[in-house]
Amino acid sequence: QVQLVESGGGSVQAGGSLRLSCAASGYSYRSNCMGWFRQAPGKEREGVAAIYTGDGSTYYADSVKGRFTISQDYAKNTVYLQMNSLKPEDTAMYYCATGAVAGTPLEVYDYNYWGQGTQVTVSS
Repeated sequence: QVQLVESGGGSVQAGGSLRLSCAASGYSYRSNCMGWFRQAPGKEREGVAAIYTGDGSTYYADSVKGRFTISQDYAKNTVYLQMNSLKPEDTAMYYCATGAVAGTPLEVYDYNYWGQGTQVTVSS
């Protein structure tokens, strides 16, 4: 059974940093793409960053390029999202997801399995 467990959310002031973690289990970790998504109240879920776990290729939404970094730890089957220079508009529920993504891996519909989410709140 595929399981994704996020952690690391919280409240921070603008300009601060947080690191989110997503521990994966129940499937062959290196066979899928791992993505981070976020959803703010009243808005659609959007892709933030993704990593092809096999070769380490990374992708970022334009809104977070240069501020967020996705990385992974093979030994722990865990993906991280380091978020720096946080802005109030980064406030959202953050989800990790996994799927056998073939193209640009920032589309919600490409992912089959989702974590429960972790809240990130950035105050001005």
